Amino acid sequence: MREIVLDTETTGIDPLNGDRIVEIGCVELFNHIATGQHYHAYLNPERDMPAEAEAVHGLSSSFLSDKPVFPAVVGDFLDFIGDAQLVIHNATFDIGFLNMELVRIGMPKLTNPVVDTVKIARKRFPGAPASLDALCRRFEIDNSNRTLHGALLDSQLLAEVYLELMGGRQPDLVLAGGPAAVQTGLDAGPARVVRTTRPPRPHAPLPDELTAHEAFVKGIKNAAWLAS
Repeated sequence: MREIVLDTETTGIDPLNGDRIVEIGCVELFNHIATGQHYHAYLNPERDMPAEAEAVHGLSSSFLSDKPVFPAVVGDFLDFIGDAQLVIHNATFDIGFLNMELVRIGMPKLTNPVVDTVKIARKRFPGAPASLDALCRRFEIDNSNRTLHGALLDSQLLAEVYLELMGGRQPDLVLAGGPAAVQTGLDAGPARVVRTTRPPRPHAPLPDELTAHEAFVKGIKNAAWLAS
């Protein structure tokens, strides 16, 4: 199963209000394992960079001024993701921006299946923080290089987080050989125990046990067993 872990950086939070994508980062997974293949592009947003957005990702208007515009990279981007399932942290945000960029140049919206790791994290850890930094701390993933948001770095970190949310490096592992096994997975939520049903064992007394019991009862005064 091929999946693409994806992240974007933007000029703001509202694509309907003119905010644009300035960076795309993607990491390829195959059967939940990183292949080492990735896609990365900085984009010229063709507009100014608000100070509050630059404070988040550190990408200035001057740095982006000589970078390609979205139409120049869209072919390579779509070729890379293909029809793979997309793994995104807060997917509504990134998909909204990508679809707006596509619609702006007359292309159809993305139809890839999408997994939102925020929803998985909130299901598994109700009430706990679900930010990427919080999940890195929970799973002891080193994010010390994440002083600013960056689409490729965040995709690489999210790939590790996603693997942990799926149950670790062997997400389909079932420990056999005992009376119980632990299963985890995308829809499993917290780890659940699957118990193996054994056939009933015979518990009828042996003849010498019956004889010993009868002798024991006879030695009891007014034994209830003899009243019937």
